Amino acid sequence: MKIRLLLFASCRDAVGGKELDLEVIEGLSAGGLREELALRYPRLKPLKEKLLVAVNAEYVGGETVLKDGDEVALIPPVSGG
Repeated sequence: MKIRLLLFASCRDAVGGKELDLEVIEGLSAGGLREELALRYPRLKPLKEKLLVAVNAEYVGGETVLKDGDEVALIPPVSGG
């Protein structure tokens, strides 16, 4: 199945782009996607556990199963003042 991945801040830097169309296995969860991306893009590995995931503009937990055509955003931790 195919998903669109949106990447922000340090995620964009680690992957080298702000959007990707990815082919992933059917039934993949949001948590499984984080694991898969850490394998494909080793620079994401240190962020893996801290990333927030939004599917179709709604934050989701790691157990959420992705569907064909979903738009998935990876949001790294943000600090500021």
